[in-house]
Amino acid sequence: MFPTFDTSAPPSIIRRDFLKQLAAGTAAAMAAGAPRLLAFTSGGEKIIHPKATADACILLWMGGGMGAPDTFDPKHYEPFQVGLPVEKVFSTFPPINTAADHIKISKGLENIASVMDRATLIRSHFQPDLGSILHSRHQYHWHTGYVPPQTVACPHLGSWMAKVLGPKNPVIPPFINIGQRLEGVGEQEELKAFTTAGFFGSEFGPMNLPFPEEAAASVRPPKGMDPGRFSSRYRQFKKLAEAASRSHDRSDYQQESMLRAMESAHRLLNATEREAFDISQEPPEIRAAYDTGRFGKGCLLARRLVEAGARFVEVTTEYVPFLNWDTHGDGHTTLTRMKQEIDAPIAQLIRDLEQRGLLDRTLVIIASEFSRDMIMEGKPGSNAADQAEKVEYLKEMKHYGLHRHFTGGSSIVMFGGGVKKGFLYGETAAERPCVAIKNPVSVPDLHATIFTAMGISPKTAYDVERRPFYATEDGKGNPVMDIFA
Repeated sequence: MFPTFDTSAPPSIIRRDFLKQLAAGTAAAMAAGAPRLLAFTSGGEKIIHPKATADACILLWMGGGMGAPDTFDPKHYEPFQVGLPVEKVFSTFPPINTAADHIKISKGLENIASVMDRATLIRSHFQPDLGSILHSRHQYHWHTGYVPPQTVACPHLGSWMAKVLGPKNPVIPPFINIGQRLEGVGEQEELKAFTTAGFFGSEFGPMNLPFPEEAAASVRPPKGMDPGRFSSRYRQFKKLAEAASRSHDRSDYQQESMLRAMESAHRLLNATEREAFDISQEPPEIRAAYDTGRFGKGCLLARRLVEAGARFVEVTTEYVPFLNWDTHGDGHTTLTRMKQEIDAPIAQLIRDLEQRGLLDRTLVIIASEFSRDMIMEGKPGSNAADQAEKVEYLKEMKHYGLHRHFTGGSSIVMFGGGVKKGFLYGETAAERPCVAIKNPVSVPDLHATIFTAMGISPKTAYDVERRPFYATEDGKGNPVMDIFA
């Protein structure tokens, strides 16, 4: 069904081929007409939406591959010592107790541990092995539910919610993406490929806010411009956009969707709701609780936007190759820093939502594209064989940590939105390979679970280019009902 890649080719050739095929799917989406909602599956089953347990969703994205054994699924711990065999290292942080007596997570997440009695922890999420360009393909797969490339541009998870559910507040964009730059970082074209509404059209795509502290400026007219002049300039810009969009490679539906997106943006710029984008309006003590960097400020912004009526908000630690969770070296040291960045703001977000009466109807998810293992890269067949160092025994602190991409078992944390509190689901093996051995949850099943919480049938389908396109791949995702209260 999917195009294949020659994984023996140099990475630059594989990447170029991947991007060419993604570009072809995007072009097909631009030329496509209006997607038509289907009432029945291709097998004749009537599509019925479940009763929603959540009205909004916040995805906290740990871009780069968050190692489960060093975060939410601690294994046997061995402290660093020179000469320690690599094969004996499973976790580089010791486990700590949480507010849920039967759940332990790893040291450095003490604040999150204090709110784990509000969470469901899934330890048996797994992903397929997608070969080369792992981050690009896995991030696309996780965010859209489809393995790339496809013949059409697949909508992001948030775009499905924006399209099917519509906005909670007609002024606030239903889908907002916080913290990820799409320009000036590695793999920028791959990031752009899934950070879209695909064939749904521009109006259902994300409002991108790379820097939370600058969000307020993005929803204000230019400084010094009075309302009359601003409206006049907008009308002229709209005329130019209408003329420019009359092109043979863009369908009428896509043109109209782009113009509707512009109308929505203009409406927001003139609305009082735009104040939700200004995190400086928060009391100093609240800002301080979130201020661990861009991610922490993004969590604060997400809370304000959900309060104002946003439907889906993604906040990311930002994916940049070989930075943050992309720990191909210095794993333990890097995770010490990453935990300091995410621990306090995530816990504060949960407490704030709870205090405001929003947590019960807001599904908060902590996720990443895959987990990691201790085994160092640099062995035959490794993607980074020409860059990484083969290590059998620990020699330096930089070798101590989780480095290799691992898709066999990762962790998902969910708060609110109708899921059980203090609940543990699934299990991975205690010995390497630490694969899911109990209640495995695939990407389609995880998406089905998220859609079900939001009141969307996993079998929801639109007619695109005369074939059904489902919310979960081929409509086969099955929600994990055991996690719901």
